[in-house]
Amino acid sequence: MWQIALQSWPPQMFERGNSVTTKAVVLVNLGTPDAPTPAAIRRFLAKFLADRRVVELPRVLWLVILYGIVIPLRPFKIVPMYKRLWDTFGDSPLRIFAERLRKKLQEAVNSSVVGSEPATQIIQAYTYSSPLLVDALDKLQAQSVSKILIVPQYPQYSATTTAPIFDQVAHWLTRQRDVPSISLLKDYHDHPAYIAAMAARIRHHWQLNGRKARLLFSFHSIPQLCVDRGDPYQRQCEKTAELLIKELALVDGEWGMSYQSRLGRGKWLQPYTSQLLKQWAKEGVASVDVFCPAFAVDCIETIEEIDAENREVFLGAGGQSFAYIECLNDSDEHVVLFKNLLAEQR
Repeated sequence: MWQIALQSWPPQMFERGNSVTTKAVVLVNLGTPDAPTPAAIRRFLAKFLADRRVVELPRVLWLVILYGIVIPLRPFKIVPMYKRLWDTFGDSPLRIFAERLRKKLQEAVNSSVVGSEPATQIIQAYTYSSPLLVDALDKLQAQSVSKILIVPQYPQYSATTTAPIFDQVAHWLTRQRDVPSISLLKDYHDHPAYIAAMAARIRHHWQLNGRKARLLFSFHSIPQLCVDRGDPYQRQCEKTAELLIKELALVDGEWGMSYQSRLGRGKWLQPYTSQLLKQWAKEGVASVDVFCPAFAVDCIETIEEIDAENREVFLGAGGQSFAYIECLNDSDEHVVLFKNLLAEQR
């Protein structure tokens, strides 16, 4: 229902009134399969997991594993998950929530335009699925947009997520004759509006559903080797958690922090979410709320992995009550955050 085809972007996507947009903001997320089918998932995985930034194993070894094992076999495991998402939302939730957020942010930006100030177009793009970031940049270049701000929708920077965006922009620039002015936002892991938005989301959930015995912040994981080589991701995740704990006035014993979504048998950032939830249940923690600060919008990793798989882990280990707190998605507080980020980059 929210499928976006780059080729069908209407002229008004790049115009406000009768004036051509000279400034644009490109919000960038990882992407999602085009459909909940094995073929579509294989195409997505091939593009995503072939990125040298995402997997840093020796190239030849990894390509043999990727095309000989991962791409042929993994879709059979995750197709049912994607089908449940499509059945529930009518499309990929990542794409739905990202587009809703883009529209609300566009409305907020339009409402603040004063006089003859140039309009700013807000565009959603992805690194590994349509509309691709490089295609969005081509479209803006064709429209003579002179100033472009790239905003990764990753609060915490990692060479495995944010850096591929920078790589794609840099490669795109090498093909341009008339290079536009481009700025790139690195992260916003400690931005006051980001912390305030998450705190508001959590408090709202508590008001509606009550508060569990413990709150778990589950961040997306990355290989430990990446951090050992200088990736700031873990440090930024810990800073985000520290600020959120302070904002919510949590004390020891009321919260925990973990990492999810590891791939393969290598060592990733720990503690692992599933193992920590199992441990808590066995220690007698009766109920938990789980929130995922590293995800701007809900997706398979939050809805299926946390709200389904890890719910079963906790309850199966003896826990009595499990609640998943949704990502910021298209909430008003999320719009305020991005509007602040844009204003600060002028």
